[in-house]
Amino acid sequence: MDYNNNAGIDLHIHSTASDGTFSPAEILALAQDLNLAAIAITDHDTVNGSKEALGIGVPPSLKFLTGVEISASPPPSFPYSGSLHILGYSIKIDDPLLNKTLATLQEARKNRNPGIIGRLNSMGVAISMDELLNEVGGGQLGRPHIARLMVKKGYVESIKEAFDKYLGKGKPAYVDKYRVDCSRAIEVILGAGGIPVIAHPFLLNPRNIEDIEELVITLKAMGLKGIEVYYPEHSPYVISQLADMANRHELLMTGGTDFHGSLKPEIKMGSGRGNFFVPYILYERLMESI
Repeated sequence: MDYNNNAGIDLHIHSTASDGTFSPAEILALAQDLNLAAIAITDHDTVNGSKEALGIGVPPSLKFLTGVEISASPPPSFPYSGSLHILGYSIKIDDPLLNKTLATLQEARKNRNPGIIGRLNSMGVAISMDELLNEVGGGQLGRPHIARLMVKKGYVESIKEAFDKYLGKGKPAYVDKYRVDCSRAIEVILGAGGIPVIAHPFLLNPRNIEDIEELVITLKAMGLKGIEVYYPEHSPYVISQLADMANRHELLMTGGTDFHGSLKPEIKMGSGRGNFFVPYILYERLMESI
């Protein structure tokens, strides 16, 4: 493969280890079929997807970064109450502190599910934990899996409808969860030899670009090394603003589709909605910084 700026990469992919519908083996095969030059599996609060991919064996034609996406709480000064997602790249997947932190977050996700199902039951949505476990099997259960079961049982027509009516933040079946402090998330990724990067900043619904810049400055002081500049929901204007910001603050730029398989069927690996592209040079710069 010609590794130049004509080769695309995707550094934000979810597998069946968290809430994606493609196994790590299927992701590796699809990345090859799509002629992607480099990928990272960045599952929510677990490194099991990366671990499984390495166990299978990454094809020589494909560059692979271990990864994770950690659910963190934003700094108190930032006007946002949801999760701030911190991506970690090229992490040592057997790092003890990283795994201990992720185990705490996984337990929090697990404990949240019965509360959500209890609220749905009280609204006449008859689903159970047993049904959820039977439906999904292994991996990490969460709201997308509950939404998928609701679609299957006919309570909603789509996963989006399940979130819009029941499961999204502020909706009647929403249950908040424990998040690790953002400084701790960054510290843990650095401690595992990784590169901490803020994920999809504009999904935080900032009032303006200045809010994001203030957040980035705060996180850089904690050890942040990069910004996910390229993302399907970022407009060309937002991408240019974030690229300028990364350059001004001497931060790395990354990008990826946030691929989840059939949970987000409109988003394809490597190309998003069809016109999305992340250049290979960003992978090269990431590697140079390690």
